[in-house]
Amino acid sequence: MAGFIRSAQRTFISAASKTVTNGSQSRIPSSASLLQFKTYATCETHKSPFTANIIRILRNEIEYQHDYAPPHQPAKSFNSFTVQDKPGEKWMTMRGRYGENEDIKIEVTMFDGCAFVPKPGEDDTGENVVLHLSLLVDISKGQGYPEMEFLCSAWSDHLEIQKVHLLNRNKIIINPYMGPDFRKMNGKLQKTLRDYLEARGVNNELCRFLHEYMMNKDRIELIQWLGTVKSILQK
Repeated sequence: MAGFIRSAQRTFISAASKTVTNGSQSRIPSSASLLQFKTYATCETHKSPFTANIIRILRNEIEYQHDYAPPHQPAKSFNSFTVQDKPGEKWMTMRGRYGENEDIKIEVTMFDGCAFVPKPGEDDTGENVVLHLSLLVDISKGQGYPEMEFLCSAWSDHLEIQKVHLLNRNKIIINPYMGPDFRKMNGKLQKTLRDYLEARGVNNELCRFLHEYMMNKDRIELIQWLGTVKSILQK
């Protein structure tokens, strides 16, 4: 048995000392490279087959997401608005000005709902899914004036106002009156308030931009999440 072990040791040492031919020159593996191999092999050995399989699945999913619909660099502006993304969060902020004394802030969620609408055409048995975003539009004229806050639904092709609030941030009111349901207001008043937002760039064109922006953000956040999970499992 001792002779067999010594023979095996000589075989291993001989194999580790073989040269790798490159033209007329040869290189002998250094102790550093052997140590690196040993460390890598030890780390891989410590991974359970189950964990290794999860890591492989995550790696494949990340590659698929990059190949199928690669995200692009998020836009920094849109028309007169600047865009402030919130990496790792489910919302973003846009800021703009109107005239000399109006500040506009728009806070937008990622997709938070959907609706089912009939497919166009003769076949009316199918349905399309239409995604929904929520918007808070704050319009401020500075000190001494309450802010107007519009709670809106942004569909892919149009904007809907749900509520109009008046906010006095310098005065605490325990149970403030938040205004009527916009959909039950007088039709002419509804149109006037829609025109008010339209003049300030809060319109159907903005909705289309936001849907494209959030589609891209959704892919960015997903790839980042998959990569973080993979990194944790690899530790």
